[in-house]
Amino acid sequence: MIEIMFIGGSGLYELENLEQIEEVNIPTPFGETSDSIITGSVAGVKVGFMPRHGKKHTLLPNEIPYRANIYAIKTLGANRIVSVSAVGSLRENIGPMDIVIPDQLIDRTASSSRGNTFFGDGIVAHVSFADPYCSDLRRIIRTCCQELGANFHYGGDLVVIEGPQFSSRSESNLYRSWGADIIGMTALPEAKLAREAEMCYSTLAMVTDYDCWRSEKEEVSADLVIRNLKKNSLISKSLITLLCKNINTDEIFCACRKSLEKALITKLSFESASTKKIQPIIGKYIE
Repeated sequence: MIEIMFIGGSGLYELENLEQIEEVNIPTPFGETSDSIITGSVAGVKVGFMPRHGKKHTLLPNEIPYRANIYAIKTLGANRIVSVSAVGSLRENIGPMDIVIPDQLIDRTASSSRGNTFFGDGIVAHVSFADPYCSDLRRIIRTCCQELGANFHYGGDLVVIEGPQFSSRSESNLYRSWGADIIGMTALPEAKLAREAEMCYSTLAMVTDYDCWRSEKEEVSADLVIRNLKKNSLISKSLITLLCKNINTDEIFCACRKSLEKALITKLSFESASTKKIQPIIGKYIE
């Protein structure tokens, strides 16, 4: 069983220091995953890795098969997901090269093609999403950042936009007025699906730019993002190794793995085609 799963965003397409490497392709009822899942071990811990945009970065944020990705990860038995994501800063005190461990999300995505739930087709469930990120997993990430001596911010609101275009200056300032701290394009519906799949989920947000609100500085561009991600790569890879070493040191007290316990409305049946479709997600609740 995989003990921790890493989903790599822009600039992170593979893991280093992996031993006993295997490449896994898992068929899902939601189509193909972004790419093969790579499994192996780091510091004796069984880990998995998936490049969110594909190894060659061929998928736009709204083209990522989020449901297929989370379904496949759940099928592998993973209970924890750390999303490594490039983000822009909406705050003066959060600069490029900083790390943010956000605790809240604001959804500004609009594309129905993203697929933001496993449910429907005769099955109704409403999971709690008041606190989108796993508190226990966030705490472990904080400990690793402290151990590494990284410049990090514990807590923050991540606003998720549709993309693929970056935001306008007016939009950027609007999000600042809402209290948002960082901005990205891929945390949703990924976080919602992980909650429905009863997996602990957290984002390791790597700041690459100041978006476009800070007009006296270089405006955000894909080239700037990639340049700064390359500078950040040593930190992110060191953090991943530390996370693997520390992942089993703390007890789990969060409610992530019971998120469907009081969320399912529909009585489930083994005979239902809809039930069979998402059996890895709801299997333990089928009567």
